[in-house]
Amino acid sequence: MNMIHENMTRGLTRKGWAEARHTFSFGTFLDPTRMGFARLRVLNEDWIIPGAGFAPHDHADMDILTLVLSGRIRHEDSLGNRVELSPGEVQLMRAGSGITHSEVNASEEEVAHVLQIWLIPDRRGGAPGYQSTPLAPGLLAGPEGPLTLGSNSTVTYLLPKEGEETPIEVTPGRAVFVQILDGFALIDGERVTAGDGLQISTTPPGLHWQSDAAALIFDMPA
Repeated sequence: MNMIHENMTRGLTRKGWAEARHTFSFGTFLDPTRMGFARLRVLNEDWIIPGAGFAPHDHADMDILTLVLSGRIRHEDSLGNRVELSPGEVQLMRAGSGITHSEVNASEEEVAHVLQIWLIPDRRGGAPGYQSTPLAPGLLAGPEGPLTLGSNSTVTYLLPKEGEETPIEVTPGRAVFVQILDGFALIDGERVTAGDGLQISTTPPGLHWQSDAAALIFDMPA
C-alpha cells in the first residue's frame, strides 16, 4: 500500500532546547501504524537552539545519517571523531556493536536544523565507523558508498527544477520512500510539499515538480 505521511500529521516533540517532527514512532510519540518502513526506522526533523544538543548517548546495530539543513552541528564520538558540519554536509555513523556520541549545535547564535535518519543494517554487530561528505545531487549512500551503508539500500539526493518529472519505480522485493525537503510536487493528483513523505510499495505515476525543490529517495529491501 502506498501512503502519504503529511507534514502536520507527524509526531511532535517539544523540549526546552529542541523541537522535533517524527515521521515514524520515536521517543514519546508512539503510533502502532508508524513503526518504520522497510529498512527505514527513524526519520526525524530537528530544530536545536544555540549551544544545546544531544548529550553523549549510546547506539548499536543502526546506520544513522544526519543532514545539516541550516546552522552547524558538532559531532563527537567514542572513536575519537570531533567534527563540525555546516549546511550542505551529511554524516553517516555506523553504530555496529556499539558507539557513544553527542550531537550539539555548534553556534551560540543560530538554530540548527537537521534531518536525522536511522536505517537498519543487514547484520548485527561489526565495527562501528564514521564518514562525512558534501551533500550533492546523486547517490548519497549505499552498500558501496559514497557513504557506505550496512544494507542493500540506497539514498539519493535530488534537486529537481520546476516542470521536471521524477519517475518512481519499485522493483520486486524492494520498497521506496521519498522525503520532500523543499518545494512541492504532484503525484497521482495529490499535492506533496516540504516535510511530507511518500511510502511506496507499488509503482505510482512520477512526481511532477511544481517548483524548484529538494528531496531524498530511499530504495530498500522490502
